[in-house]
Amino acid sequence: MRMVKERSHESMSNDSASDDSRRVLFFALTSRLVTVALILFWRSLASPYDTSASLNPSCLSSNSDDFSRSDSVLFPRIGAAIEDSIVWDGVYFVRIAQCGYEYEQTYAFLPLLPICIRLLSRTIFASLVPILGYRAVLGLSAYVLNNVAFLAAAVYFYRLSNLILKDSGAAFRASILFCFNPASIFYSSVYSESLYALFSFGGMYHVLAGSNTTAVLLFALSGSARSNGVVNAGYFCFQAMHQAYDAVFRKNYASAVQVSIVAVVRSLFITAPFITFQAYGYLNLCLGSLSDELSPWCKTRVPLLYDYLQNHYWGVGFLRYFQLKQLPNFLLASPILFLAVYSIGQYAKLRPGLLFSLGFRASHKEKNVGALLYFVGTDQRLKDARISKKSSSIKSQRDDLKLRQRKQVAKEDNLDSLEDPLSSDLSQRGYSSIFVLPFVLHLVFMSAVAFLFMHVQVATRFLSASPPLYWCVSYSMVSPGKGWRWGYLIWTYFVAYILLGSLLFSNFYPFT
Repeated sequence: MRMVKERSHESMSNDSASDDSRRVLFFALTSRLVTVALILFWRSLASPYDTSASLNPSCLSSNSDDFSRSDSVLFPRIGAAIEDSIVWDGVYFVRIAQCGYEYEQTYAFLPLLPICIRLLSRTIFASLVPILGYRAVLGLSAYVLNNVAFLAAAVYFYRLSNLILKDSGAAFRASILFCFNPASIFYSSVYSESLYALFSFGGMYHVLAGSNTTAVLLFALSGSARSNGVVNAGYFCFQAMHQAYDAVFRKNYASAVQVSIVAVVRSLFITAPFITFQAYGYLNLCLGSLSDELSPWCKTRVPLLYDYLQNHYWGVGFLRYFQLKQLPNFLLASPILFLAVYSIGQYAKLRPGLLFSLGFRASHKEKNVGALLYFVGTDQRLKDARISKKSSSIKSQRDDLKLRQRKQVAKEDNLDSLEDPLSSDLSQRGYSSIFVLPFVLHLVFMSAVAFLFMHVQVATRFLSASPPLYWCVSYSMVSPGKGWRWGYLIWTYFVAYILLGSLLFSNFYPFT
């Protein structure tokens, strides 16, 4: 009878999660329709600051744009309107999709989005080329791709949030916040944010769900979309760090070596697309050229193309943006930076020992809780975003752990000594959960990079795919006392940046 009740409760939980997923999908779709409508509205009212975006000279390579040759276009005005909407970095992405990498600075834009745009324009949307023109179809392909990718990213984010927080209400609130995040304009434009969010959230979810191969593939794709995707390898490094520590503590050195090697291999697979693309740039720009014609980076001992491009063309570097004239940009980025610091600070307040020890516990009784962080998540094969606190479930996890770690010999009394702290830590729900730790550490790193190295205004979209921002705020908005004030401030900020971004960005005015 008890088993029947548990199965009934599990079925109800699955149904509730499925309903919430559909609701998240609805809000994600609504947010994209609103954003696109605002783009069209502001484009019809305001005049673009720079009209050069529509210029499209022939490709340097004579055969690069054969597909784009067309004697006439059926609806040239519609095609021109789509082309005019391609602004800022979107100009680079569409140009690369059409002509390939022609100039040195174009190698700052990673290839995943241009490849996908090119494939869509030559397959699904190929019949529209005679109607709208090839460049317009490239732009249309990018818009459709990024908005659809955002829908999938929102659903993945809800599943990840539910898995981590074990609180469907907070997961749903966080997902709605993501759907209407302040960088929304970039998720519906010709930018790589949507693909990055999709593959990052997907990889994070599959790491915790135990699908490591799928997670590696998705993280590798995130690194093909944006350079910061390679940082996602840190989740596997964090996992291996604790597993190796646990093995060394039990003097199982073979297991420690094994998990370290596996982590290195996975990290290499994740970073391989980015490294391969840098090698591709070196082959095209450096080899076969005369010494006098080479860029300075070609002559360095370790030629780092991406680092050179960011430094030379965009002035990216440590503290290089700390100038008085950049104060307005710091003000523009201040809300998202404040949220990042607040999210990190709240976790530090809730779990100070856990955060500052990077998951390692000082006391003998709790020494391996951090080590089991990913054992539990991966070996249990969570299907409904729940982690059982019952002793029977912990026993099955131990058995599964023994089967998976063939070379690892764990003594039964040592495992029994872990049961109490493990149950205590896994019973933590919400933002204080032990499973939030690696995401907060990731946010710490990303925030430091955005503030100290980058054009600081980019922080709004750079940090927009950081889960702790939404998890922390989702709880603050319903906290007793001042929760309604938090909700008012957060939604005011989000809505204001959506309105401001859709006005400025779509008309070629600077915005983050």
